[in-house]
Amino acid sequence: MSNLDQHPLAVADPARSKLTLHHSRQLMIAALVLLGVGGGARFIFNHQQALALENRTQESLIRTVIVTQAREGDLKRSVALPATLRGNTETGLFARSNGYLASWHKTIGDKVKKGELLAIIDSPEQDQEVAQARATREQAKAKFGLAKSTAERWEALRQHEGVSQQELDEKRASLEQAQADLAASEANLKRLEQLQAFRHLVAPFAGVITRRNAEIGQLVSAGGKELFGLTQIDPLRLTVWVPQIYASDIKTDKAININLSEFPGKKFTATIEHIAGGLDPQTRARQIDIVLPNPDGKLLPGAYAEVGLSLNSSVKSLVVPSSVLIISSDGPKVAVVEADNKLSFHNIKLGRD
Repeated sequence: MSNLDQHPLAVADPARSKLTLHHSRQLMIAALVLLGVGGGARFIFNHQQALALENRTQESLIRTVIVTQAREGDLKRSVALPATLRGNTETGLFARSNGYLASWHKTIGDKVKKGELLAIIDSPEQDQEVAQARATREQAKAKFGLAKSTAERWEALRQHEGVSQQELDEKRASLEQAQADLAASEANLKRLEQLQAFRHLVAPFAGVITRRNAEIGQLVSAGGKELFGLTQIDPLRLTVWVPQIYASDIKTDKAININLSEFPGKKFTATIEHIAGGLDPQTRARQIDIVLPNPDGKLLPGAYAEVGLSLNSSVKSLVVPSSVLIISSDGPKVAVVEADNKLSFHNIKLGRD
């Protein structure tokens, strides 16, 4: 039989077929080995990725916070209040007698001493009244002398029954009346002499003339127009009304700062001298008087000033930065790191920022 007549499934060469099968097995084993190595490498890679993911997850669960230490402190508050500088003593000087202004000796800005002459008022009518009062006093003195000698003679006559008791009583009454008239005339003379002395207008205390409304020849009357304004400028005073919320923290003899716009950056130190014992029911504020030394006279009465009060409350507190506050619907809180490194939230009551 020829090759053309062989069956298609018949093996032509057994040795060759055997070799082909061996190569196929080797290729299969190599493929399986490669698959095993790739699978193992993939498993190791996935395992490493899983471990890295778990580590990152654990690290992300740890919270890092910035902490601060609360410290004990007082509730310190500061407030700035407006005030006006005024003299330690201020007064307006008026005439006490009627007349014409004869001369003035001091003007605005002049420093004067206590008792120093400021102006003279000319009043000729007062001179005539004083002269008349002196004459009246002399008349009363003469009548008193006559009544006294008469009464003494009638006293002697009465001892010898020379006059009646009724007549002696009349002489005694005349003596008492003459004595009263003399006292009245002397009192009237002293009053006029005092009015005459008021024609010399003098400074009641040492200070600076701040106003002058006096002109030579001006008609003046007792209690009329103000002639001079006198102010004591060392020390100066300030009156401040402290609101009710700060009123209980004010203490006497406490140093405070005074700021004036004409002296930028410079603070003047004053002292609280007096504090009102209650609040004004209309303004709900407490009045305090402040004394400000002014030895060089640079500070002027009437100037606007700002009073800085530093107040310390008796209530003890904890001081923390405002950044630690957690504002929630149920009030302010702070996060506290406990001993086991866990956070806990505590409700707090706020004081002042």
